[in-house]
Amino acid sequence: MLSTSFRLLFASISVATAVRGWYPGQDAPGLRRDTAPPGQATAYTFDLNTGFNVQEKTSSEDAPEVEYTLDNGSPYPHPYEYERIGSDGPLLLQDTHLLELFGAFDRERIPERVVHARGAGAHGYFEVTNAEFCKNYTMMDMLSENGLRTPITIRFSTVGGESGSPDEARDPRGFAVKFRTRKGILDLVMNNTPVFFIRDPAKFPHFIHTQKRHPSSHLRDKDMFWDYLGSNPESLYQVMRLFSDLGTPYGFRHMHGWTGHTYRWVKQDGTWTYVKLYAETMQGIQNFTNAEATAIAGSNPDFATQDLYEAIQNGTYPGWTMYAQVLSPEAAQTFKYNVLDLTKDWGFDDVPPVEIGKFYLTQNPTNYFAEIEQAAFSPSNMVDGWAPSADPVLQARLFSYPDTHRYRLGVNHKQIPVNAPVTPVANFERDGRMNVNGNQGSRPNYLSTLSKIQLPPRLYTDEAHQQWTGGAVASLSAVNEIDFDWPRRFWNGLSEQDQQNLISNVIGHLGAAPTYSVRQRMASLFYHANSTLGQAIADGVGVKVVNLTFPDGPTWFNVTKTPVGSTLNY
Repeated sequence: MLSTSFRLLFASISVATAVRGWYPGQDAPGLRRDTAPPGQATAYTFDLNTGFNVQEKTSSEDAPEVEYTLDNGSPYPHPYEYERIGSDGPLLLQDTHLLELFGAFDRERIPERVVHARGAGAHGYFEVTNAEFCKNYTMMDMLSENGLRTPITIRFSTVGGESGSPDEARDPRGFAVKFRTRKGILDLVMNNTPVFFIRDPAKFPHFIHTQKRHPSSHLRDKDMFWDYLGSNPESLYQVMRLFSDLGTPYGFRHMHGWTGHTYRWVKQDGTWTYVKLYAETMQGIQNFTNAEATAIAGSNPDFATQDLYEAIQNGTYPGWTMYAQVLSPEAAQTFKYNVLDLTKDWGFDDVPPVEIGKFYLTQNPTNYFAEIEQAAFSPSNMVDGWAPSADPVLQARLFSYPDTHRYRLGVNHKQIPVNAPVTPVANFERDGRMNVNGNQGSRPNYLSTLSKIQLPPRLYTDEAHQQWTGGAVASLSAVNEIDFDWPRRFWNGLSEQDQQNLISNVIGHLGAAPTYSVRQRMASLFYHANSTLGQAIADGVGVKVVNLTFPDGPTWFNVTKTPVGSTLNY
């Protein structure tokens, strides 16, 4: 409780300060009022990109040209030094150099990709060779002129292995291409195979889990691996490709690439056609046998990465010829395979390929992390004239790929130099972590009528060309007899030696699955595709085949059907 005399003193001071405008500490340093005459200060601005530009320039300089500093640019006498009390005392918290050093080191690793974690890549260019053909089907600017070169970055990868796994493991290979076109970034997320294991997108996480590690043992599990494949027979063609010698290519340079998915080429008038792209290696197909791949994985787990890097370093630039297969919507309706089915190939005898261009890799990365590990590829990066089909797996990837990049690299990952478009970006997306390129300046961050952003013309509409009928259905594909057509075509196209290698490779892997029913079911599927193949595998893994039957019918239904197993009709 304040005394009466103190309350009177406080009240008198309050009145005085209110009248005279005085307060305690008004002349303290940092609080002094500006009494300088107007006009003495001169206009001054600073380019906030200066630091970024300096660091970018410094990154290209050799060690003898630069001086050791802290992260803030302050010179520091020696990187090995640290502060402590005397000769045997504890470290000092004020040693910001040591704190900074470990703070950065502890955060060097970003999350690795859930799939395609192990990879290598390089830069080069794509050159158009058949613009006349392309212009018949698409308005794509990058395909509009013969001789037009577009800068590209390619990342090759295995699918299931971790970042440090051998790059010669038996696995499909990712073949992702980033085109820096005059109309924006176009990404093709291809593989070295024309098909994949799934056509229902919800199966993808399940499939990938079975190709990785068991939740209990943290080991790769043969039962888990083959249980999934045997319970989803639509995967059989991809399984056969994987366990042939195509599953262990000789590095990354000696393999083809396919888009796998069906896309659409669109013209200026909105008419469109279905299209798949295929990249044929100029180095020729070359594969390891299982024994060779196993030996290489043990002696040099970086074989494919080293082979690519050294070829480019030596001036032996690898190249591929790009082909297009086109199919009209009308022809697609009567085509022997559902064009939206990722487990079905378009054979060259079914849909002839036409050359449209060539591409080469001519430049190794200066810094692998900056240029390859941070490279973000997504089928959602499209340009005018290139559009998705209704392939359900592709539709899911349109979300999944950019979403995983936002998690792994951040919401502003397209500001990273390797991902940045070479055309201006102007929209209303702002802020977020690691926004480093000006955050689109002082322009309005909404659709303003006071400072109007230019709106490009709409080039075409899909409303007259893509129409669907039907209600919302719970969809799951059905296994039919047509799903064994490509396994039979593939088997019949192999040489006798390649057939024997396929049988041997499957027996060596499937035979290690402990559960009899898992081995039997898989061998029976092989038998349904070809009796010679299936019986040889069954004998090799010690099971008796069971005769299977499958109906003829559509891949997907226009009504909801309740599944009994993991797929319909099975």
